[in-house]
This record gives sequence, C-alpha cells and structure tokens, in this order.
Amino acid sequence: MTLTEKRSIVETLRTDYSVRQICDVLGFNRSSLYYEPKKDPCEVLLQQEIEMLAARYPRYGYRRITEELLRMGYTIGYRRVARLMKSANLLVSVKRSCQTTKSVDGKSQWVNRLDNLDICRRNHVWVADVTYIQLKGNFIYVSFLLDVFTRIIRGWQLSRHLTQPLTLTPLQRALRENVPEIHHSDRGVQYLSNAYISTLTDHGVEISLAHRGRPWENGYAERFIRTLKEEEIYLNDYDDIENAKLALDILLNKYIT
Repeated sequence: MTLTEKRSIVETLRTDYSVRQICDVLGFNRSSLYYEPKKDPCEVLLQQEIEMLAARYPRYGYRRITEELLRMGYTIGYRRVARLMKSANLLVSVKRSCQTTKSVDGKSQWVNRLDNLDICRRNHVWVADVTYIQLKGNFIYVSFLLDVFTRIIRGWQLSRHLTQPLTLTPLQRALRENVPEIHHSDRGVQYLSNAYISTLTDHGVEISLAHRGRPWENGYAERFIRTLKEEEIYLNDYDDIENAKLALDILLNKYIT
C-alpha cells in the first residue's frame, strides 16, 4: 500500500478513531505517515522545466516534451519524462484520429518541385493541406492554402465531409485575387481530381507533389497545421461546426490580408 493510500485511509477514519488506534488495527507504522522523502534539486529543476513546457505546449505528450528538453541540452529519456509528467498529472489524453486524405498510387507526371527551391517572393509557392477537428461524437475538416513566402492564408474551407468542394472551393476563390507560380500538396485524391488539376492548369500554375508516405515533403503545411492545432483546436471543445468556424475565423484572420 502506498503512502498516499495510507494517509487517505487515516484521514477517512480519524473523525471516529485516533491515529494510533487506526495504525495499530491496520498494522501501519505511525511514523511512516509523516515521512517526506528528500527531493533531488536537479529533479526539482527538471520538473519545473517540464511544467513550463507543458504550459507552453498543452497538447504535447511525453515524447515531444522529451524532444524539447533534448534541444535545451538535457540528457534524458522518454521513460523518465513520462514518469515526471505522470506524477504532476501532465500526461495528455490521446484523441481519436481520422484519415483526411487517401493517397493516389501509381506513376505521376508531377514531382516535388520544392527540393532545394529558394522561395523568395509572394505567390511563388502555395501549399495546401487538410486536417480534422474533433467535435462531440464526430469530425469536421478544414482545408487551407498558404503562401509560403508571406505566411498569408489565401483560402480555407470548413466542411462536414471530405468531398471535392472542401479543397476546390477555397482554391477557386483564392485564384480570383492571386495566382501562384507553384501549387504544392500531398497526393490526396482531393488534390489530384480532374476538377482540381484542371483549375490549376487553366491558370498556368505548376503542380508540385510530395512523394507518397513522405509527409515531411509538405513540411510548410505540416508546420502550419501544428500551429493551428496548438493555438486553437487542441485548446477548445467545439459543440458544432458553426462554433468551430467562429473560432477559426478569429485565429485565421491573423494570416489573411
């Protein structure tokens, strides 16, 4: 039985019995109830660092917290960080995930044009991606188009379904105001549909695609999704799609001009 459990039993019974009586009957060593282990100063400092990181990144699990500590110069492993986070009740719950894109297999005329590319002007490269938002009991989806050089959101769309309008509608709206030289995305079916491809080619846009199974090749979009989730999605519970849209309007407005 742990010290915490012993103390809990004593606190429950001490209104009717003395501490001595409780310990005698249950076989506790009374002095053990008052024992406080000495804390290692290094452990205390590490715990404080973990708590600060957890406050800054409230949806980080022990693996990502460990990676942040390693970047700060600590020599530490996942297990120790997990133990310290558990003791401070900082372990985050894992939400259900859902698939947002289905990749198209086979050969393609398009390649990754961003390899070693110096992106040096507005509308040089737009990146596109889709992520999900969990509501109470189901998912909704958000797509976006990001100008890599300016970090401006050229278009975005929220939908209950992973259908063509989720990606095509914001693209069509965005192209009325600006046209990129290169459009980059993963190989999701939403981005390789005839309607989407023809919309890009009709505007003279070069198409760039990440290789299948290499999400880091769409790293600009991946980093923006992480920012979006850390600053808004993971910090809130949405009742419905309208509630989510209002919240995203406020956040994404910072990236729209």
